[in-house]
Amino acid sequence: MIPAKINAIPITTIREKALESIADWFDLHKQSFYTLGWCYLRNQQQMDELFYRSIIKVQKELSRFKNETSFELWVTSIFIQTCRELSDDQSLQADEESEPLQDFFKALDHLNEYEKEAMFLTYVKGFSKEEVAQLLQVSVEKIKELLFSGIYSFRKEMGYKSAFHGCKEYHKDYIDYLEKNLERSKKINFEVHIFQCKNCQEDLATFQDVMLTMLNLTEKIENLRMPSGFMENVKERLAEQEKHRQQKRKKRRRKGLIFAGAFALLTSIGFFTGAFSYLYYTWTEEDQELRTFLQQDLGERLDLEAESDGVKIKIKSAIADDVQTLVFYEIEDTNEDNQFVMNYDDGVLVENEHEIMNSEKFPRYYLPDLKSDVNNEKKNVYYGKMGLPPLRKDNGTIKFKITKLQKLSRDSSKRNSLNVYENMGYETGEWNFEIPVTKYPSTEYSLDKEIEVEGIPVRFDKIIVAPTATTLQYSINREYSKKRIESLNFDHLEVNNKKVKADRYGSYGSSFYDSQQDMNWNTFQTHFDPFFGKKPKEVRIQLGSIYLTIEDPKTIKLDASQEYPQTFEYAGSAISIDKVEVGLPSNVVISNHEIENRAYESLQYQVIGEDENNANSTEMEMGIDSEGVLVDKNGIQYDENEIPDAYEEVEQPRYFITVERIRLQNNNSGEKVIPKKLEIYGYNTTKYLDDVVKIPLK
Repeated sequence: MIPAKINAIPITTIREKALESIADWFDLHKQSFYTLGWCYLRNQQQMDELFYRSIIKVQKELSRFKNETSFELWVTSIFIQTCRELSDDQSLQADEESEPLQDFFKALDHLNEYEKEAMFLTYVKGFSKEEVAQLLQVSVEKIKELLFSGIYSFRKEMGYKSAFHGCKEYHKDYIDYLEKNLERSKKINFEVHIFQCKNCQEDLATFQDVMLTMLNLTEKIENLRMPSGFMENVKERLAEQEKHRQQKRKKRRRKGLIFAGAFALLTSIGFFTGAFSYLYYTWTEEDQELRTFLQQDLGERLDLEAESDGVKIKIKSAIADDVQTLVFYEIEDTNEDNQFVMNYDDGVLVENEHEIMNSEKFPRYYLPDLKSDVNNEKKNVYYGKMGLPPLRKDNGTIKFKITKLQKLSRDSSKRNSLNVYENMGYETGEWNFEIPVTKYPSTEYSLDKEIEVEGIPVRFDKIIVAPTATTLQYSINREYSKKRIESLNFDHLEVNNKKVKADRYGSYGSSFYDSQQDMNWNTFQTHFDPFFGKKPKEVRIQLGSIYLTIEDPKTIKLDASQEYPQTFEYAGSAISIDKVEVGLPSNVVISNHEIENRAYESLQYQVIGEDENNANSTEMEMGIDSEGVLVDKNGIQYDENEIPDAYEEVEQPRYFITVERIRLQNNNSGEKVIPKKLEIYGYNTTKYLDDVVKIPLK
């Protein structure tokens, strides 16, 4: 683990000099935090952004720091929150060429967020379980559960074949026993049982082996090399930001909503008929999505306006519920034909966030909508929306500060959600708002319905109907079997004969909600579009697809002296071994270009060397480069170098790996690795579903 350095800069000095001293404090602790950040991101561009954002946030929150915890622990909590936000950005790929422990990180990526964070903070950052519990806001016992389940999952991903067969009632004592923290009476009882139970003996031994492997690997990543001048670049960017802040002066004004003429008559009619809201906003609100909310008497027109250097921002409305706080805005560039968008926590700050918002919940992310009519009418005006965390209380005032806007591309060939930012161009300034907002109630319906999907139990727990989103909470059974569901994706819900679509990024990336007391179930939440209407009596859940891991072991002998290519049969396919050569590094190439009716999308495997070393050992390192083909639900193929601009419109895509180039080298001796076996553990595959689950609402 990475030891924490002594705080060489007193907290009083940090408070007095603020931004500069905070940057210096991070400079002293850069290796520790760089390693922690790399566990989440592994992309240099994001690492730069991570340190920059974290220092800004620490400065913003410094006045709220109390000496009840250590300064490092407090900073780490902010750093982790920033890591989470940046790790949601899937547009940047990991820098594989600079990753010395690629398989270690890939194995950790298969853990759920809470398991991964518990393991990072305990074994990488070196915090005590009590400190980790404080950071994650759970109990110490919960941390022990997460460490156990994390090591369990990590063991499978790192290629250990055996499963846990020990007695479940003793699982909770494994970590305390191995760390010599088990109280005496429990220790005696535990050792008596272990002495008598062969399964638990084997189980504990393999569990200890995985713990030691984890600790050995984390010791190796202490020496992750930072790019030359890393902190200097961050400090230069901070200095530039501070310069802009000092130069810009805020301008602010409000415009009231004026009623006149025919609207006075319509108001009096609407007071008695209830027609006013619907008709009035049909005529006066350009943003169709906001119009729908206003017509349902959700939120109110605010039209708060501020201007900086010819760029006007108008906060049109804000709607809050238990899921999020949804802010609708309009940005107009009065100088040039530019469209800008706001990004939460990237130049957009809620200055009183910790006072009024629930930071434990993550708001939905909305990609820029460049296909709507309203955003194609004018080249210098953009209508958008942004999700913020939900309010803690029933109402409040959001202190909203904007210092940076991101420019959108006006190139018609690039106007899709994956390529809308033009060379990362920004407009800086200062716009300030105080947004009054009231939280609307949500309605929760118990479902209590269990089905089987591919033979695996899936339980639908509840549905939450909120003004800004409809949320489905469900659980997947995780008891050991040769087949397991990695993700379950939905197409839509049908309520009162109305369909609400699943959030594309919320469905394909359903968020882990919480571990159950029963460790055999994992609970998730998926968001759908909001539902408006009378109280529903039944919900129909249209399943979309599942992503599966199938265990199907097979061993293929390798011999560099033979001629290649050679083929072997696996999962109904003929797989080619194109090359086996010994060198520095040694290389193995496998391929399968047949996509039609192929059972698998990717393989799970490792290559074993002559001395039985593999990628899990400290001696041998295995790197992989791959090629693949994107295939939609209808079988249309897209070369990975020719993926269409409108990628998000590809219907339920699957990515088939066609070629894998494996590099093997000895980390210690520098000797050549002689490949002897290709051990396949299983494979991953996507299956499309047409099932509709009907559930009465209680």
